[in-house]
Amino acid sequence: MTTPLRSEQPTVDATPGTLTARGRRRDPLWRAVALLDVDRRRFALSALLGTLALGCAVALAAVSAWLITRAAQMPPVLKLSVATVGVRAFGIGRGVFRYLDRLVSHDVALRGMTTLRTTLYTRLATGRPEATLAVRRGDLLARVGADVDAVGDVVVRGLLPATVALALGVGTVVAMSAFLPVAGLILALCLVLAGVVAPWLAQRAAKATEARAADARARMASAALGLLDDAGPLAVQGRTDSELDRLRGADADLADATDAGAGPAAVAAALGNVAVGIAVLGALLTGIPALANGQIAAVELAVIVLTPLAAFEATSVLPAAAIQVHRSRSAAARLMALIDAADELEPGRGSVGGGAVGSGAATPVDGHPAESAAVTSDVPRPVDIPACGPVITARDLAVGWPGRPPVLTGLDLELRPGRALTVVGPSGIGKTTLLLTLAGFLPSRGGDLLLDGVPITDTDAGARLARLSLTTEDAHVFETTVLENLRVARGDATEGEAVQALTSAGLGEWLAGLPDGVETALGSDARSVSGGERRRLLLARALLSPAPLLLIDEPAEHLDPGTADRLVGDLLARATGGDRGVLVVTHRLAPLAAADEVLLLDEGRVAARGTHHHLLETNAQYREAHAAELDEGGNDAWPTN
Repeated sequence: MTTPLRSEQPTVDATPGTLTARGRRRDPLWRAVALLDVDRRRFALSALLGTLALGCAVALAAVSAWLITRAAQMPPVLKLSVATVGVRAFGIGRGVFRYLDRLVSHDVALRGMTTLRTTLYTRLATGRPEATLAVRRGDLLARVGADVDAVGDVVVRGLLPATVALALGVGTVVAMSAFLPVAGLILALCLVLAGVVAPWLAQRAAKATEARAADARARMASAALGLLDDAGPLAVQGRTDSELDRLRGADADLADATDAGAGPAAVAAALGNVAVGIAVLGALLTGIPALANGQIAAVELAVIVLTPLAAFEATSVLPAAAIQVHRSRSAAARLMALIDAADELEPGRGSVGGGAVGSGAATPVDGHPAESAAVTSDVPRPVDIPACGPVITARDLAVGWPGRPPVLTGLDLELRPGRALTVVGPSGIGKTTLLLTLAGFLPSRGGDLLLDGVPITDTDAGARLARLSLTTEDAHVFETTVLENLRVARGDATEGEAVQALTSAGLGEWLAGLPDGVETALGSDARSVSGGERRRLLLARALLSPAPLLLIDEPAEHLDPGTADRLVGDLLARATGGDRGVLVVTHRLAPLAAADEVLLLDEGRVAARGTHHHLLETNAQYREAHAAELDEGGNDAWPTN
């Protein structure tokens, strides 16, 4: 079986509005909540358990009031036994149901967060790369971390409390109305004051402050992560103090935003207490005349007066719930903006960001068929992989970042299994940008870029990733074992295969010195290993990838010249005439005799190309750089643009 290369999704009508009008005009919070894929039965069970827990509290207050008042009348003890048992039962039931409610509600929320985070990763991985490449790392971390958590919190801290308060309020009002209708009406009005007006005021206060607070939190995360990740470069550049000032400024803005919302939030909280007092006073003012007129008994008056005290427990959390809803809506807006950017149609592109990897099925917008983009009927036929294997073909290719001038134009190349290509040139010339474009992570700025004869923008992301493996300089190393870091490339890799890949990457001795071999845990982003070991670990990950075409950026950086040359030379030699194609970006020139072709980039174009020996003979720039590399003890001597 061959994997279809072209996306099997129905093509999308790119008429303005077909994608955005339906998918983006909805409230971002409800779009994000839909992506939580909350199990409605579990949600209903949690709401039921929460209502029972607070219902037991209300019943406990009512029965206790009746028991105390009736006991004061000194009836036979047996007449109090049912109420005594009821007090115990409701007291125990309140704790039991509260515990069960916490178990179910948090299970619902955590499952939803996992689903949303998985969906987010999938959409970003298969969508337009510019959506993530244009976002600062700290901001991206805040969105996939704290923002996802905030959306999940709306279930436990927003929707469930509101549902429970509504159910309990209706039940309590009906029960009080059975004793004295006017007392039930007063209780209903007070519950509206505490459960509707107070949360509304709290949300208004949150609107004025939460946008500032969310922006401040994002800036804090970005600044803090930058200080932690780039402490060395910032110190060398003398920017540490300015970054610390930026962090302090963001923290001060967050504190100011919090203080600004404290006053209105206090008013909202006070309204809840005022509502409780009004309810009790109203019950007394209406209950005493009713008692005098014989409408109710003395014990019933106690029930009418004391029961509302427990009924307001459900509404006391609603101001905080309203604030959480607004906070979650702000987080959802940032998340959906990121997803929408990933799903945005590119000019000339026929599908939304690629479907799920290997699914070959259309992906509805935000998981809702009703929001799916307009679909045409002409579904392109899948294109099978040629028998000779996948081929990347570039013709007159121009590469660059969107919104900026191209950094490289007029590039022609062909990479197929069995070929080893290298790209060299001064720093900043566009070599990494070229790799990102060839891998489909950046749109080409001109010319043709084909994968197996199909424009790369028309290929399904899953099929494309099955053919191409890109290893960049800043690829992430996870805080887990060596083996699990290598399994990022292929999840079923065995320990033996991992050891072989590490040995091929020049890490055999390093592996032998680890206390637990491939099961040794690495620190966050490989802080426990050197820069050269980190690069070779990433190379080992690439070698384990099942993809037949490898694009590798600077595999030999941070290595001594001899080790670097052996590593690059072995990598190119294994590709030549083998079952894999390799394109390596490097500053090293000495080991390039093993390459089938070397492309020298300079001044935004391919300045020269050919074998290593051919360029030494015919190109003065290449020859001088090679000689300088040898004269300087093997260190590369490319100038920095």
